[in-house]
Amino acid sequence: MRIYLDNSATTKVNSKVVKEMEKYNSLEYGNPSSQHSLGEKAQKTVTKAREFIAKTINAKPQEIYFTSCATESNNITIQGLAKANLEKRKIIISSIEHPSIAEPCKFLESKGYKIVRIPVDAQGHIRLDSLKRELSDDTLLVSVMHVNNLFGTIQNIEKIGKLCKEKSIPFHTDASQSLGKLNINVQAQNISLLSASAHKIGGPKGIGLLYIKENTEIEPLFYGGGQEKGLRSGTENVPGIIGLAKALELQIKVNKSKIEKLRDKLIDNLIKIHGKINGSIQDRIYNNINVSFPLVNAEVLVQYLSKKGIYISSGSACESKKEKENDALRALGLNSLEIKGTVRISLNEDITDKEIKIVSNEIKKAVKKLSI
Repeated sequence: MRIYLDNSATTKVNSKVVKEMEKYNSLEYGNPSSQHSLGEKAQKTVTKAREFIAKTINAKPQEIYFTSCATESNNITIQGLAKANLEKRKIIISSIEHPSIAEPCKFLESKGYKIVRIPVDAQGHIRLDSLKRELSDDTLLVSVMHVNNLFGTIQNIEKIGKLCKEKSIPFHTDASQSLGKLNINVQAQNISLLSASAHKIGGPKGIGLLYIKENTEIEPLFYGGGQEKGLRSGTENVPGIIGLAKALELQIKVNKSKIEKLRDKLIDNLIKIHGKINGSIQDRIYNNINVSFPLVNAEVLVQYLSKKGIYISSGSACESKKEKENDALRALGLNSLEIKGTVRISLNEDITDKEIKIVSNEIKKAVKKLSI
């Protein structure tokens, strides 16, 4: 038995994505920069993928840049904007950002930048009144993730974008957990920059995207052959780009309401065994559960379930990253015992009602056995 419930960390690559990519690994393997017919075919393929991705978020094709992952996209955003706008030394982020936003900001903080970390309420929503007070003429950027990777709370990015637009401040969102899952319209939501990765939606690892609104002043982090309009040099990962586009196409078609209903059934079962659900219940991405069992060590629970063929997450294996994840949970008001007993369960379209029952029963047995 294998029940994989760690889809917020990474997903199984969809078989249709694998099939689509294979052609560009073994047959149409040209370099898009080459002038012969194989290169031209590769370039046309990349252009088609760029156009499709742009259309899904209501962007222009020339505003889509391909990177290796959302982490790279986030670093280009933070550091690239800083390089291009030296006079602006204030950056505003939420207190629950992913390390790929928090760490570049921490680096810039050591160089004299002012980093403002906006608090969240007990449901994980950014405090818009605090954000509004901090917006000023010297603000380089506001960066708030669309969906929190740990506890799944969805931010009202349209309201955040509107506040930023009123002050002519670029607004960036990390959409790693929301691309293809929630409606994204960069025009209507006033998004200036957006990051995402393929491997969160059934695509391959090693490919991501960065949307940058036209006329945004930004500098590259490294230099080379000038690919991606000079922002991200290096031979394009054609199979990866194709995989990203195909994965996005398939993700959009996923039966989200089915997953949400099964997710809610599992939440109800976890509450009955005294699990504390963290993050917003209403404004939560449809496949996420973050739950605390204060009398259980989450790492032990994860290992116990793993031996049963059930795979969930207790946080990062890296201690430094885990502490940053714990900071996000503290921002919700969780105490030390609750944090120590917190696990994340993230479903995909393959989940069944039978598997929900199995998982519920195994967690119930585990909590009873492992409680202090």
